[in-house]
Amino acid sequence: MSMQAHVAELERRHEALDKALREETARPASDEVRVNDLKRRKLYLKDEIARLKGTLH
Repeated sequence: MSMQAHVAELERRHEALDKALREETARPASDEVRVNDLKRRKLYLKDEIARLKGTLH
């Protein structure tokens, strides 16, 4: 898998986590543990994407 394809896959997963986070927080009784887990995973992917994009340039 090329580096660009890997970054694209990470971006896709980041968007999926963003969607899941929006859905969870829209629920009347959202699960704070799940919300925090989704946020943590999303931030990890964001950092990884930024790091990899930095190596592409």
